Amino acid sequence: MKTSKIRKRKLGSYPFLSVIFSISLALFVIGLTGLLLVHAGALSRIIKENIEIQVFLNRNVTESDRYKLERSLSEKPFVKKEKGKALIEFLSKEEAAKAFIEATGEDFLSFLGDNPLRDAYLLRLDPEYYEKDQLSEIKQSIESINSVFEVVYLESLIESINQNITKITLILGIFGLILITASVVLINNTIKLALFSQRFLIRSMQLVGATQNFIKRPFLYRSFLHGLMGSLIATVLLLMITFSAYRQIPDLEILRDDKALLMLAGALFIVGMAIGVLSTLSAMRKYMRMSLDELY
Repeated sequence: MKTSKIRKRKLGSYPFLSVIFSISLALFVIGLTGLLLVHAGALSRIIKENIEIQVFLNRNVTESDRYKLERSLSEKPFVKKEKGKALIEFLSKEEAAKAFIEATGEDFLSFLGDNPLRDAYLLRLDPEYYEKDQLSEIKQSIESINSVFEVVYLESLIESINQNITKITLILGIFGLILITASVVLINNTIKLALFSQRFLIRSMQLVGATQNFIKRPFLYRSFLHGLMGSLIATVLLLMITFSAYRQIPDLEILRDDKALLMLAGALFIVGMAIGVLSTLSAMRKYMRMSLDELY
């Protein structure tokens, strides 16, 4: 019985609840920041996908030319596609006039006597093509087509969206970096304090001729397990909160990105285990290099 207890101590057992708690808490906070980034990215993508570019046609365009234009636009890489189908909608000048009258309540056709509006195509762009320079190139490319009169999009709105998304991403990135740094320090200090009680056992094993790898192995193994457990706890809590929020606020479902959530969970596991192992390795090196006087 006594031999069993000594063996457990030699294998690097130490109070681990505080270590697991620190890892779980730190990773949970990091995960919350990650969730904000994931949902901010999903929101920006949805906003961009719902902005339309209007392609107004010349008045003398024939049906044949119009269909050629539609086919040409459908093949463009910047046009968003769903299930292989380009998101292009044709809006005739009659439909545009009807929509305007319904929206404003003013029948401009009655006193103008003619419809001044033009047939148009409404394009939904791929989110990767919403940079200012890219939009300018797209506009010039489409306007160079003979059947096209003008390309119109809300340039100021798109530029404002891009600027705001950049600012939000930068702020969240800096905040996340600060949290990661604080978390690493917290976990590192917690593990060092936990190993402090083992410093004399480490020295005793050195004195009896144990190699460094033999001494480190049980501590690194336990730190790996503690990092794994802490990551699991943090991930479960984050997913519970996330899916609970989806149930309580149904509108949040549009921001749901299961792939990004899985990647975030995987990152938390990697970070948790890596920090646990590296912090333990750092603490082990410190205590193994100390002189006997420094241990007291």
